[in-house]
Amino acid sequence: MRVLVIEDDLTLRRLIVRGLHEEGHVADGLPDGRECLAYVAATEYDVVILDLNLPHVDGLDVLRTLRGADHRLPVLVLTARTDAVDVVAGLDAGADDYMRKPFALEELHARLRSLSRRPATWSDDLLSCGDLVFDRRSREARRGDRMLDLTSKEIALLEMLMRNAGHTVTRETLIDAVWDRENDPESNVLDVYARRLRVKLTATGEPPLLHTIRGVGFRLSPA
Repeated sequence: MRVLVIEDDLTLRRLIVRGLHEEGHVADGLPDGRECLAYVAATEYDVVILDLNLPHVDGLDVLRTLRGADHRLPVLVLTARTDAVDVVAGLDAGADDYMRKPFALEELHARLRSLSRRPATWSDDLLSCGDLVFDRRSREARRGDRMLDLTSKEIALLEMLMRNAGHTVTRETLIDAVWDRENDPESNVLDVYARRLRVKLTATGEPPLLHTIRGVGFRLSPA
């Protein structure tokens, strides 16, 4: 899952982004909503976590702008505003869920999992390619009866490849999907992670699934 976190508190934004990374997600952070539309237009996000008390542009106005531009990706509003009128305003503006600060990261992750089960904006929870199955909710992958022990980056890479199973995914697309915008990866990092993932996919002698398309990218498909 790729998440856009719009939160002006630097410490909190970094905490949320780090927590999402540890859960195997990819997250980008913005300190305000002015670049929100540009980010959403350029990147395929699965959900937006949006603070309401933002500088420059109020969070509710950011939400209305998103909905006015016909962006239907789920939006989880995260705010210190506690009055019922603020909750109603957020939901009426198009929020899919609402959390009050302070909050526990465990609850945030649970709410994201709940949003992931809504069929109007999400695809199937289970992705498959041959005997490889990935559960988007639990963030677990199996090859046949064997559970794969994957790092968070390997999970993000595998999810992107499985969402495009049978098709070649360019290097640029994979890098943009798996590595956040604030930390540019080293030039060979994609090849390193692809090699590690390939080894884990075939650790007990299974046929290869991950194929290198030289000069273009990678494709996940049965041999």
